[in-house]
Amino acid sequence: MMDKVIAFQGMHGAYSDMACRAARPGWTTLPCHTFADAIDAVHAGKAEQAMLACENSLAGRVPDIHSLLPAAGLHIIGEHFQRVEHCLLVVPGTRMDQIRRVHTHPVAMAQIRNLLKIHNLTPVTEFDTAGAAELVALWQKPEEAAVASALAADLYGLEILQRNVEDASHNTTRFYITARTPQEPAPQTPHVMTTLLFSVQNTPGALYKVLGGFATNGVNMTRLESYMSGETFAATRFLMDVEGHPRDSRLGKALAELEFFSKNATILGVYKQSPFRHNAPAQEQDTPRPASADAIPG
Repeated sequence: MMDKVIAFQGMHGAYSDMACRAARPGWTTLPCHTFADAIDAVHAGKAEQAMLACENSLAGRVPDIHSLLPAAGLHIIGEHFQRVEHCLLVVPGTRMDQIRRVHTHPVAMAQIRNLLKIHNLTPVTEFDTAGAAELVALWQKPEEAAVASALAADLYGLEILQRNVEDASHNTTRFYITARTPQEPAPQTPHVMTTLLFSVQNTPGALYKVLGGFATNGVNMTRLESYMSGETFAATRFLMDVEGHPRDSRLGKALAELEFFSKNATILGVYKQSPFRHNAPAQEQDTPRPASADAIPG
């Protein structure tokens, strides 16, 4: 097994690549075509950890993770928040009035509507942001531009014509850092997060009974996402992030009630919270998230 390698979905220069470099300085980053490929890279020993995007402050949740995590056989050992700062990338020497088309990931395209409107640019969607940068570098045409990260500009030899071209000023993606073996902090460790999955029958009051234990025991729930599992529509699966350690008294009691009223409750990881949760400006922390959306830009 190779040490100090972390896998991610996307190409070199993608925001997931930046997240890997920020969370694991000095490690080698391993690009993978899909999230499943990144997970497989860990199991195959090609990487020690995998950086998996789970939600974005603008685009909402990343649906693939809900279907992949339960069967992934990996443990969540940490979290990382990566600021998404879109840059307009061009062939060196290009002027704004020369650009005709902008290439980027579909979700990134939805976040730069003002740029497209002001300069009357034609949007062209690509597989991911870093891939768009690679194409523009390959074509070497001033009429073609890409929206991607500053890292992508460095990697593909492009010039940053404008920085922070996104419409919203607080675009942040959260990632789960996963590995084959858990790295659970000791009980009573401050600022711990627990991520779990569970299912409930689609009957009146089922979810209310499951969640009651968290309220009565004073456990803060930071994320609750629902999605259908199976083909019968008789049960709903939930992914939940809560603050605390399962072996601490309050969360332990809440989990005992959850297990009584739910089915297939599985803890995916117990890990220390990212410092971002305590240091981020209030407006970033309070940004509402839609119930669901497409994946974040790569």
